[in-house]
Amino acid sequence: MHKQIRTVLATVALAAASCVAADNPFIGNFALTIPGGGAGWLGISTKDGQLQGSLLWGGGSPVDCKSVKVEGDTLLVTREFNNKRKAAGKEVSEKEIETIRAKLSGDAINLTTERQKAGSDKVTGKAEFSGKRIPAPGPAPDLAKVKFGEPIQLFNGKDLTGWRLINEHATSGWLVENGVLVNRVEKKPGVHYGNIRTDREFEDFNITLEARPTAGSNSGVYLRGIYEIQVLESFGKPVDCHNMGALYGRITPCCAAEKPCGEWQTMDITLVDRHVTVILNGKKIIDNQPIVGCTGGALTSDEFKPGPIYLQGDHTCIEFRNIVLRPVVK
Repeated sequence: MHKQIRTVLATVALAAASCVAADNPFIGNFALTIPGGGAGWLGISTKDGQLQGSLLWGGGSPVDCKSVKVEGDTLLVTREFNNKRKAAGKEVSEKEIETIRAKLSGDAINLTTERQKAGSDKVTGKAEFSGKRIPAPGPAPDLAKVKFGEPIQLFNGKDLTGWRLINEHATSGWLVENGVLVNRVEKKPGVHYGNIRTDREFEDFNITLEARPTAGSNSGVYLRGIYEIQVLESFGKPVDCHNMGALYGRITPCCAAEKPCGEWQTMDITLVDRHVTVILNGKKIIDNQPIVGCTGGALTSDEFKPGPIYLQGDHTCIEFRNIVLRPVVK
């Protein structure tokens, strides 16, 4: 009898938790402008009636949060870090806890962040930042009905006309050799190489190009400066959301289609209505999949504004050629 009562109470509690979670106004995706002006993203969802969160903070991939809860009208999100530093000639790992508090005002979200070393009462890194709710992507567009305009040659094969460094203070490794757009990076202390972007900005489009990764290459093609399609020397590796052709950190290719290191690889990418299709070396590896937020390194988290094509050059050497874009005609 007591076991039955416990079972009923547990069921009622779970149902209540699920109901509360489902009605939670914080559930959804938010485009963030993080401290310092970088692009970020926060996703709040439920699993088994419990809140869970994922956070993108400038670079890298979205990371799962340690805990998510609501107290009154405030969302509390916590993350943990293991920071490494050298002390007395040895590497020491220190755990740091970040607490983010957020409140809603319509679709706007206002947030604060602060950090503490584990076991310490000292608060560091306090900052305020903001964001806005992102509506979920709608149904996948019928690409057979989408009309594309005349092709635009983004790279003329002669010089860098139409391209510029995103950070004018960075070192440029970009040059043109034998009709190829080349990025050369030399590892030197204090030298930071730059990414380049088109002067022109675009909305939805199809873009085709060829890329040639060399050993250890790590680059990317950013669509509208918001979404990175990875360009990586990943031949022979299992499929992963960080490999060649992936939407970095977000969409894993359905199959591996890379060519061996040093060969030219073709990329055919279509972005329409926040859905992306990627054809790598003639194989469709991402098929009209929805995008729920920006990727690491984005110029902005605003997914509804035109933006440039930008090529990542701050990591390693890479080569591109035959970069052609056809804008969607509405």
